[in-house]
Amino acid sequence: MHREKLLQLLKNYKTPFLEESAMLERTRRFVATHENCFDRALVPGHVTGSSWVVNPRRDHALMLHHRKLDLWLQPGGHADGDADIHNVVIKETSEESGIEPKHIKLLSHDIFDIDIHTIYASQHDHRHEHYDIRFLLEIDDSLPVPGNNESHQIAWIPLTHIPRFNNYRSFYRMIRKTRQYPPAS
Repeated sequence: MHREKLLQLLKNYKTPFLEESAMLERTRRFVATHENCFDRALVPGHVTGSSWVVNPRRDHALMLHHRKLDLWLQPGGHADGDADIHNVVIKETSEESGIEPKHIKLLSHDIFDIDIHTIYASQHDHRHEHYDIRFLLEIDDSLPVPGNNESHQIAWIPLTHIPRFNNYRSFYRMIRKTRQYPPAS
């Protein structure tokens, strides 16, 4: 599988956050070592793609209450062998939000955030890690957001309230990065 595009994105990505910097280095090594890094059958882990979806004012993010994980999360999912991580993120955001791709704007082709998280063993999966590559997207928050059957609920959450829904450190990081990103004009 072709992974040069992702390796170049990882090479170009810089972060001031020490914890994320360590995850960036681990992700670079993982992608360089595993030619099939986009394949969800790769047991030590695999690359996933997520989106941090903001409204044009940059004061709300789109989050969903994931049915299987029972957590409020950002849209995203498995690459399923697709090495075009931008395509993965747009596809997953469209599927999980119920919004057509033509209404989803990729604000930058550069990586917005990186996170590595463990998926614990279940009846469906072995214990493995998700090397989550995240991009900043925009959707007009006046559009209806029907969601899909993977979520109990989907909603625009004010940035100031996101820690009430999910207080993982990566969410604090993405909120902070969002506040540094200028609103749409």
